[in-house]
Amino acid sequence: MTIEIEYIDEARGAEWDDFVRRQGASSFYHRYAWRAFFAEYFRKETYYLAAVDDGGIVGVVPLVRQRSMLFGDYLVSLPFVNYGGVLADSVAARDALLAEVSRLSVTTGVSHTELRGTEQLGELPCKLNKVAMRLELPATEDELSRQLGSKLRSQIRRPQREDPEVVTGGIDLVDEFFAVFSRNMRDLGTPVYAKSMFVDLLSRFPQQSSIVAVKLDGSPVAAAFLFHHDGVSEVPWASSDRRYNKISVNMLLYWEILRECLRRSSTVFDFGRSSKDAGTYRFKKQWGAEPVQLCWSYWLADGDELPELNPENSRYKAAIGMWQKLPIWATRVIGPPLARNLP
Repeated sequence: MTIEIEYIDEARGAEWDDFVRRQGASSFYHRYAWRAFFAEYFRKETYYLAAVDDGGIVGVVPLVRQRSMLFGDYLVSLPFVNYGGVLADSVAARDALLAEVSRLSVTTGVSHTELRGTEQLGELPCKLNKVAMRLELPATEDELSRQLGSKLRSQIRRPQREDPEVVTGGIDLVDEFFAVFSRNMRDLGTPVYAKSMFVDLLSRFPQQSSIVAVKLDGSPVAAAFLFHHDGVSEVPWASSDRRYNKISVNMLLYWEILRECLRRSSTVFDFGRSSKDAGTYRFKKQWGAEPVQLCWSYWLADGDELPELNPENSRYKAAIGMWQKLPIWATRVIGPPLARNLP
């Protein structure tokens, strides 16, 4: 078997997707359509590598280059999300892809390359400090309610007494979603993406994306952006207004998220990643979610250490504190140029 590496362009995008669909470990983010999103919306350099044997694709890895003065120059598969790393039919195909990733990393001069997945890749160093929290979903809402238990049901009923309005949709709810999301990101001290990014995603993936929002007195107080793909629903972005914490509005939001997943006939709900035993981990665990180990593997330039581009890094503590003091309108202006380069 002679495996070669090819850089796949749009003309072979359907062939790429055919391979991805056959892989049990694939994710929504492995789809070739994501290349256009990163290249067109964010103006990023992208490299879609395929291992090819006898003319057929036997392995893939999508890569996006992130370059900024603040966060450095690196390749990642894929930014903003939890998955998108190497898929391969065999160890030989995987190793051929990793060899090309190494060569490309040296050629481009990046400090490191991050490959996001759930399995360690050969001898590459790997971070194991994050898990994805996944919940197996029953077939009906009644079964789900029983599965959650009486304590959780009581917490969900608390905000329901405030006569909330729950709405589900797409682009029509971007304003409601962004109003809550941008406030929450400011409170966390994290630069916010542009509202136009969410419009772009909903336009590119209208059948695979949706928004759930909770309103009180006509104003949004909690909202979530979801992706749905091959029986798995995922919430990459969810927020609630902290001013309403006392009535547990976040509990109602997640109940409505799960109802949306059942309407989509999803069998698994992915709450997203958490640090083990952190507050978000415990929140997701109470819904019955179980951890799935994430393994992010790295190619590193000679002598470099594993990167720590995260809010826990003391290097960013002062900046986070300053960001939390900014008015929300300012974060919506300043944030997007910074957020586009976040890992």
